[in-house]
Amino acid sequence: MMKKIRDQRTKPPPDLSSSSLVHNNQKPASDKSVSAKVKKSTSQQKIIRPKKISRTPKLVGDNNDAAEHQALTTEKREQTADLREHSADARELVADRRELVADRREESIQLKDQLVHRREKVVSSREKTFEEADEMKAALESHMEKLLQANEQLVITTLKSQSLADEVMLAKNRMSHMAHHDFLTDLPNRMLLHERLSQSMAVAQRHGKRVALLFLDLDRFKTINDSLGHAVGDNLLQQVAERLRSSIRATDTVSRQGGDEFVVLISEIDDEQAVSIFADKICKSITDPYLIAEHEVYIGVTIGISLFPDDGEDAETLIRNADVAMYDAKNGGRGRYHFFKKEMNYRVIERQRIEGDLQRALKNDEFELYYQAQVDLHTSDIIGVEALIRWHHPSRGLLDPVAFLSIAEECGAIVPIGRWVLQQACLQLKSWLDIGRNFQSISVNISAMELEKEDFFTYASQVLTSVGLAPHYLELELTETVLMKNTEATMAMLEQLKALGVRVAIDDFGTGYSSLSYLKQFPVDTLKIDQSFVAGIKPDADNNIIVDAVIGLGKNLKHTVVAEGVETRAQLDFLIAHHCAVAQGYFINKPMHAANFDSFFENRA
Repeated sequence: MMKKIRDQRTKPPPDLSSSSLVHNNQKPASDKSVSAKVKKSTSQQKIIRPKKISRTPKLVGDNNDAAEHQALTTEKREQTADLREHSADARELVADRRELVADRREESIQLKDQLVHRREKVVSSREKTFEEADEMKAALESHMEKLLQANEQLVITTLKSQSLADEVMLAKNRMSHMAHHDFLTDLPNRMLLHERLSQSMAVAQRHGKRVALLFLDLDRFKTINDSLGHAVGDNLLQQVAERLRSSIRATDTVSRQGGDEFVVLISEIDDEQAVSIFADKICKSITDPYLIAEHEVYIGVTIGISLFPDDGEDAETLIRNADVAMYDAKNGGRGRYHFFKKEMNYRVIERQRIEGDLQRALKNDEFELYYQAQVDLHTSDIIGVEALIRWHHPSRGLLDPVAFLSIAEECGAIVPIGRWVLQQACLQLKSWLDIGRNFQSISVNISAMELEKEDFFTYASQVLTSVGLAPHYLELELTETVLMKNTEATMAMLEQLKALGVRVAIDDFGTGYSSLSYLKQFPVDTLKIDQSFVAGIKPDADNNIIVDAVIGLGKNLKHTVVAEGVETRAQLDFLIAHHCAVAQGYFINKPMHAANFDSFFENRA
């Protein structure tokens, strides 16, 4: 249609004015402008219409006029035809214009619809933008809140981390302290002692001084610990540690080696006399009484001393030599201090040699039992014997128990040795009973290590069964220390033995620290007065009172009282006068092997 319109614009009507053509050639801008142009074209067409020609023929005229008239008429007709044609074109143009207007209106409506749609889209977009903005704002606020929370958490975590770091540092410091200090007394341990000893030796060497190392062992501590309990023992060790701290200088060191052993390091000292002053001060401080849990406790101390550089040039040698000197002091009677001497090492070597020999002695059948009579002081009859071990050493000859039993206990050889003694003693008594010897019992000493073995009761029962000896013929002797070492376990074991029929004796009674209440509870048959009290029996002597008191205590507890170590007639007479039940000792007979004891028994009979 647009092409048709353009074609019409290029074909102007023959007799229309130029103004109409101008209007026809203009493109309408809107529906109103198109309508106005159509009206204007119509008005112009009305104006150009020709006037009516009168068809009345002129009365006067010649042929020329007729021809002219004819021509004019033809021209008018053509003009009319043209006008009609033009009018039809105009009407067609108007229709086209109307159609165009309708199209424009439709386009306008579409544009309006598009505009409305765009507006709605814009509104929707704005609403969506606002919603997104709100969501972004909410998300941002939530994010900010989370950031604030995270920041707070970070601050808290940082503080906790710092606190944890502080705790870790404190823990490391505590662990480092624990690694270098004793947990009970908080004294430096062996590791820290070695470090300080090395430093002290280096300083002393530069200054031309000496370093003293004192190795301390508490006397009677185990007895107190076993009788009064480990809590009292721990408290006692703590008090000892505090006394040692107060006895030394700030430049010195006190270390606990374990158990009841301590080491004191004295730096930059001049001579032995200065060390002796320190040792005397420490001995006095340690031996003063202690009050623990309403118990007044007394202990002693034995000290071995080594000097740098005289007795060693390294920490290990100095500690070892001080330990050797301490054992030498103990062998000398305890409660004293000894300086290290080179000959002490020979005794240590000899001790080690004995340990090795003990392992071989049982295999080589080097042990033998000797027997000492127990005499009834009312009838003078031999009613029992005590079995005492002797060692026929291949190079050193016959050795008494004092020469090797303590070493056997330390190296663990005491258990197989003790079981050998128990079996041999039972066999010997059974052989004497079989030939008519009227012995009531045979006494066998039992060490703490033997009694602590879980199978001790089983072993003793098996020995009695295999030998064929009735249990009441066997009497087991335990010292007060052994008895009080582990009271509950010991009491349970003794009750089993008593139920079997075995007799129980307390050996060396009076030298330990057993509680009388415990003594009453233990299933004990015999109290043996220690030979040190018997040896002290003299006119008007204090020991007489002690012996008399033990005899009275035994009677009241319904125990048999046996006096050991009787060596004189005066001692025997005192015991008879004070109604002691049984005695044994050199005055009656020295320990002898079985064959000689048979002869002794026959001669007394």
